[in-house]
Amino acid sequence: MTTFDISTDQLAYASANDMLFGHAKKPVTVGHDVVIGGGHVLPEVNFTLPPMLITDETLEQVRVEFRDMVTHILDRAVALQQETLLLEIEQLFELTQNPTWGAQVTADVREIIEDYAANHGVRAGLRVTVADIRELERPPRMRTGEPAALMLEAFAQNAAAGAHILSIESTGGKEVFDQAVVAGDLAGMALALGVLAPRDMRHLWGEISAIAERHGVVPGGDTACGFGNTAMQLAHQNLIPAVLAAVIRLMTGPRSLAAVEAGARGPLKDCGYENPIIKAITGVPISMEGKSAACAHFSPLGNIAAAVADLWSNESVQNVRLLSGNAPEVFGEILIYDTRLMNEALAQERGPWLRDMFIATDRNRDPQAVVMDPNVMYAAAERLVATQGTDLERVIALGQLAVDTLAEELDQGRLTISSRDARWLDRVRNSLDALPTDEAALLEETAPLYGELFLRSEYGM
Repeated sequence: MTTFDISTDQLAYASANDMLFGHAKKPVTVGHDVVIGGGHVLPEVNFTLPPMLITDETLEQVRVEFRDMVTHILDRAVALQQETLLLEIEQLFELTQNPTWGAQVTADVREIIEDYAANHGVRAGLRVTVADIRELERPPRMRTGEPAALMLEAFAQNAAAGAHILSIESTGGKEVFDQAVVAGDLAGMALALGVLAPRDMRHLWGEISAIAERHGVVPGGDTACGFGNTAMQLAHQNLIPAVLAAVIRLMTGPRSLAAVEAGARGPLKDCGYENPIIKAITGVPISMEGKSAACAHFSPLGNIAAAVADLWSNESVQNVRLLSGNAPEVFGEILIYDTRLMNEALAQERGPWLRDMFIATDRNRDPQAVVMDPNVMYAAAERLVATQGTDLERVIALGQLAVDTLAEELDQGRLTISSRDARWLDRVRNSLDALPTDEAALLEETAPLYGELFLRSEYGM
């Protein structure tokens, strides 16, 4: 495990051009010298069960499924001469609700990893992402009650069972965000992302980091999947405008930075398309997903997401049979070839050229791709650091940056959007400008719509 100090009050890179896939200022080493962000991009294979029940009666079959998936993935790594990679288990709710079950799966996977390291020379790190089961209650209890206690116990048991890296896709504030985003209500979204989520992140990641420290494992990172990716999928279904999803993407930056401020050390998780903002500030390595995550969801960010990635992930794929083999080993091969190209470009000192090609192929095709440009992500990092104030002020500032960036792209003719999206861009600008920057004022303003959806005491208020 690598230890180091993290600064979040200045930028780790002198410019966006200094950021490149495979290179992090603060690389992390896990397992058998698996270095993340140390000059190579590694595949991160994420796999899950086929549709099946998880019960006492089926637990042994669940364990068999996971053992088979990992064995097949590592067999492909041997066949393709891939010496290092990362494996990720994103726990289903049942494996977190029953921490012993999840820990048994982790121990099984770790045993296979050790076998392949000893007998085949394949060095794999293991990330375990515990499910945020607190959202099963409404309103959720973020700090007290059985779900929160079970979730923390799951972290402890999986760390003890052999996880190298601990992660989560936390959902603090999502109980408000989900209602606000479908209504297109910027005040509700600002409440969720600028008040509730950062408070939850700092508390939760303080707990996770302490557990990781006790067990000598890495507190990896979080992701705004429940916010930014929810918006992306709603835009994909034409339920919200793409410009709104793009603005939300930058607005998720402050809540994800809070995890690092509270002890997360990377690699940040793949679903966090906001991760380049955090990397620009802190230098921690990040996992990203794009075209090779189409097994899990569609996106307009297939190539551009790889621009500054240190791990390249498939997001998640079920253990179902395809013509060539089972899906996890298939996507393991796809990721290996993806990262082989990136690493060869680095070896030939053509990494910046390939990075720029990744950007150019996507950038001007969708507002969400525009804000994924590392230059925009770097500008968001600068804005975030420069905004000396509350998380709410930072969220509003990044939303305004997104609007200004998209407006400039339209003015310069580099982006084309529908008349509906154009109207929404003006609406979002006006809404952001009208938001109170004082937390108490925003809480009072939004109380009639959202006050019953969350428990203030569970956010330390």
